Amino acid sequence: MAATTHTVSNQAPPLVGHDVYGSDRALSEGVERHLADAAPELAAEVREELTDLGRAAGSRQAQDWGTQANENPPKLRTHDRYGNRIDEVEFHPSWHRLLGQAVGSGLTDAWGRPAGHLRRAAGFFVWSQAEAGHGCPVSMTHAAVPALRTDPELAAEWEPRLTSHVYEEGLRPAGQKAGVLFGMGMTEKQGGSDVRANTTTAVALDASGEYLLTGHKWFCSAPMCDGFLVLAQAPGGLTCFLVPRVLPDGTRNVFAIQRLKDKLGNRSNASSEVEFDGTWARRVGEEGRGVRTIIEMVAATRLDCVIGSASLMRQALTQAAHHAEHRSAFGAPLIDQPLMRNVLADLALESEAATTLTLRLAAAYDAVQSTGNEQERAFLRIAVPAAKYWVTKRCTPMVAEALECLGGNGYVEESGMPRLLRESPLNSIWEGSGNVQALDVLRALQREPQALNAFLQEVGLARGADHRLDSAIKNLLTELADLEGIEARARRVVERMALVLQGSLLVRWAPPEVADAFCASRLGGDWGAAFGTLPHTLDLGSVVERARIAG
Repeated sequence: MAATTHTVSNQAPPLVGHDVYGSDRALSEGVERHLADAAPELAAEVREELTDLGRAAGSRQAQDWGTQANENPPKLRTHDRYGNRIDEVEFHPSWHRLLGQAVGSGLTDAWGRPAGHLRRAAGFFVWSQAEAGHGCPVSMTHAAVPALRTDPELAAEWEPRLTSHVYEEGLRPAGQKAGVLFGMGMTEKQGGSDVRANTTTAVALDASGEYLLTGHKWFCSAPMCDGFLVLAQAPGGLTCFLVPRVLPDGTRNVFAIQRLKDKLGNRSNASSEVEFDGTWARRVGEEGRGVRTIIEMVAATRLDCVIGSASLMRQALTQAAHHAEHRSAFGAPLIDQPLMRNVLADLALESEAATTLTLRLAAAYDAVQSTGNEQERAFLRIAVPAAKYWVTKRCTPMVAEALECLGGNGYVEESGMPRLLRESPLNSIWEGSGNVQALDVLRALQREPQALNAFLQEVGLARGADHRLDSAIKNLLTELADLEGIEARARRVVERMALVLQGSLLVRWAPPEVADAFCASRLGGDWGAAFGTLPHTLDLGSVVERARIAG
C-alpha cells in the first residue's frame, strides 16, 4: 500500500521520445538555409537522415546508453590471465552501441559526400546530445582523412575504412575490418601543447616510409582505435606517422598502455598514457613536416570542439526550458515568470549564436571541399580558432546556469545535468586551450592578411543592419590596428572577433527578436555579468518560445 503522503506532483515529466533535430529551430532552419542551393533530392536526403538521427537521440534507449556508458567507465587490461601483455581496454556494451549508431549515421563520412560537412556537423551536434564521450574517436576518425591525403597511397588504403558506415569493435588487422577508427597522440609530458618539444624518436627501416618509434605519449585518447596519427622526431625533424594497433600479419604492434586517466568528465571515453618501444609506423608526409601534415586534422577536430560545445549548450538549454515549462512556483509556471524568462532567453541567445556559427563553419568547409573556394579557406583560418576559443569558453558558465534552473533537482546525478557540467570544460582544453587558440588567431592576423580580409568581408555582409553591430565592427578595427601589447590582449581581441561574427550571422539570419537581444547585450553592452540580465524591454517571450522544443 502506497503511503498517502507520497503523491508526486509539480515535477517535470521525463524528456523522452522527441526529435532532437526537428525540435531545434535554430539547427533545422540553419541546415535548410545552407542547403537552399542544393538539389531537392539532396536536401530531402539530408533532412531524412537528420530526422532519423534526431529521433534516435531523443529516445529512451539512447538516453539509457549514455547513462550506462558513463556509470560503467572503461577498464584497462594490461595482461591476460597467463601474464601475456595484451593492452586492451574494455568498454560497456552501451559504448559500442553509441559508436555503432554514430558510425552508421555517417558521422565519420564528411569528405566525399555532397554537403558532407554540413550534414555531418549537424548529425554530430544531434547525436552528441545523447552522450558526448564517444564523440572523441568519431571526431578523430573524421579528422584523420585530410592528413592521410598528403600520402595518396596511404589515403587509398585507409580512407575507405575511415569513412565506412560500419562499426566493428575489437582489435584485428585493419584489412580484415569493414570499418576502422583512428586516434591521435601528439602531446608528451615535457611539452604539452608545444609539440615541437616532443622527444619520441623515429628510426627509419630499410623499407621506404617504415620506421620504429620509441617514446611516451602523455595523452592518447580512445586507445582501442585501429590506428593513430602521432608525432615523433625523425632524422629530418618532427614528422607525422601512422601507428596501427595490429600489424597486417595479425601480430600486435608495441603499444603499451601505462594507465587510463582519471578525468573530471568524459568518463565513458578512455584517455591513456602510451609507451612506444620499437613500435612499427608508416611515415605520413615528408620528414620534418609533421606539424604541417597534421594541421588539417587539428583544424577539423577544433571545429568538432565547437560543435561539441554547441551541442552541450543546446542540451542544457533544452533541459532547463523543459523543466521550467512543467514546474510551477508561486502560482505560475516557471517559464512564464519574468525573471526566469530573462534567464532562459539569455541562455537561448548563447545557444543559437553557437549553433549558427557552427553551421556557418561547416558550410565553409563544404565550399572549400567542393569548389576549392579560397575565400572560404581564408575565412576558416581565422574563424575556426576564434570560434573554438569563444564557444568552448561560453559552454561551462551556460551549462552551470541551466543546471541552476532545475534547482536542487539539477544538482542530482539522475537529472543528467551534472554529467553535462563535468563535460563542459573539455572542449576548451582539447586541441589547444584558450591561449593556444588566441595566439593562433594572432599568428594568422600577422602572417596571412587574406584571412583577415575574408573575416572582415564576412562580418561586413551585415553592415548597416544594426547600429550596435556597426559600432562593434568599428571598435574591432581600432583594436586590430593597435599592435602595442597585442599578445597580452589576444584573448580580448579574439573574444570581440567571435562576438562580432556571431552578431553578423544572427542579424542576417535569425528572427529580429533574437538578433536584437544579442546585439543589445553582447555588442551594445546592455548586459550584466551573469545570465538573466538582459534588458527587460526586449521581446524575451519570443526568444524563449523559439528555444522550446518544437512540436
